[in-house]
Amino acid sequence: MKNGVHEFHKCLKTLDSSFRRNDGKRAFSAFYDFIKDESGKEKGMRRIAFAGTDGRTMLWALVTATATSEQHPESFEGVVVRGTPSMPEFSRRLQWPVAFVPTQSNAAKDYALAVIEAIKRQEIDAVVPMPEALLFEGIVDALEAAGLSDRIVGLSRAGAFIEGDKIRCKYLCKKAGIPVAPRWRDVDAKQYPEVLTTCLSFIDAFGGAVLKYPYSAGGKGARIILNTWDIREVYDTLMRDYADDYRRLFEKKGNWPLLIESRMSGVEISFTIFVDKVGNYQILPTAMDYPERFEGPASKDNPITGGVGAISPHPMETAELKEIAGKRIAEPLIQAMKEEGILRPCVIYPGCFVSLDAFGRSTDIRVCEINIRLGEPEAQPVARRLRNLGALIKGTLEGTLDRIKPEVRDDQVALSMALVTGPGGPDGQRGYPWSCTKGEALEIDFPYFKRKGIQIIPSAMTYSPEEGVFKSDGTRVAYLNANVTVKPGEDRGQVVERLRNKLLAAFDNGKIRVIPRENPQGNRLDMRRDVGTHYAKAAEIFHL
Repeated sequence: MKNGVHEFHKCLKTLDSSFRRNDGKRAFSAFYDFIKDESGKEKGMRRIAFAGTDGRTMLWALVTATATSEQHPESFEGVVVRGTPSMPEFSRRLQWPVAFVPTQSNAAKDYALAVIEAIKRQEIDAVVPMPEALLFEGIVDALEAAGLSDRIVGLSRAGAFIEGDKIRCKYLCKKAGIPVAPRWRDVDAKQYPEVLTTCLSFIDAFGGAVLKYPYSAGGKGARIILNTWDIREVYDTLMRDYADDYRRLFEKKGNWPLLIESRMSGVEISFTIFVDKVGNYQILPTAMDYPERFEGPASKDNPITGGVGAISPHPMETAELKEIAGKRIAEPLIQAMKEEGILRPCVIYPGCFVSLDAFGRSTDIRVCEINIRLGEPEAQPVARRLRNLGALIKGTLEGTLDRIKPEVRDDQVALSMALVTGPGGPDGQRGYPWSCTKGEALEIDFPYFKRKGIQIIPSAMTYSPEEGVFKSDGTRVAYLNANVTVKPGEDRGQVVERLRNKLLAAFDNGKIRVIPRENPQGNRLDMRRDVGTHYAKAAEIFHL
């Protein structure tokens, strides 16, 4: 009752301030929402769940529950569906207001069952699936069959080809007039002479070619070829990595589709776009991803991974660039989705190459690929700069994104660095993204991170209640996140450099360690050290 009285007085303040602004409609709306909440009747989209097992799942639930909007007074609760065994213990220790809904397994059908039951029990009101596999495997279709299509953000199986079949998506972009690579071909992967001829042609005309396994590959299906000497080796590696998938999909029948694109130049930038059920959309803050495992260009020895760091905003973000992305990508894509009959509340995440002039202004944009879910780890720094994440998701489901704009902390830069499993172990593992040692204990100095204002988000991490310790589960074990405010007149590159060094110092000083079996004083964790340096580089090039 005490909480109810507090909320009632809070509602009265909202009512009074709204009337002072001559906004009576909003005042009564807020008051009516409160009465519905307290009467135990329909509460609307207040308890928002995020389904998945990676860091973005945890962070988006946390931001939904804790961010304070300046425009939308309603409060939201954040819930994680499944998560990892480490996440509830993290929430308990750090007193994060995040709830958890378990699932029987990591299969989409079990996620769907857990979500449906949680909605019936009024534990959650809506869900955002985070990994693309849940969409490919039909979680949206399952909720639609249960009469809950208005409770989930994401495309159904009928629309999931936009990410799940890159060749089919290329044809959709062609039909919609969305700019893509200057040249691309759909070839049979089993026909090496055709692959060779195409690569040689693209290398000659564009300085490189990109082989893409066209189906779901966890962000690892693109292989770049920069010269003739690498063609056979890159081709053989891709075929070795995906031969089993091809056989599973096509058995012994027909072609093995392979997408080959001409290499694109320019600055890579991605756009996270919420689309509501009627086609309204909002573009969230941008982020710069670091997809390669190591510093430097992608190559056969520096593979594109699931992403090892991100910073928001992208150093080249401008209001004009976001407007171009809306006009040339979002709007024609949404229109095409309407024509195909696949439009519904969803996230689209186009990765692009942008051409610039000497003043850092955008002169051209081309789509590399279109994803239908949030990026990882790009979604983490994006969320940390938003004040009204819950309201945006609610508007996406209710078809009101024309009235809800992202409330962005424009004076802040957010940085995310992945801590990945490094090389070594009983079998000489190479480390992420190849073979990884698992099951080694983590040591975390929680007071240090709290004192320094650094957030740890668990990912590929488990927890042993018997031992009272967290353990590495391989791959991207955790993320270090932090924001910094850039004051008027400050050099943005220098401010970001200080932030970057703060995160590196925490790692270098062993404040978070995966303890190697063979060396109790060592650290199995590794990280890419140049994440965030492009702010200073952009300032040097364009005097930003």
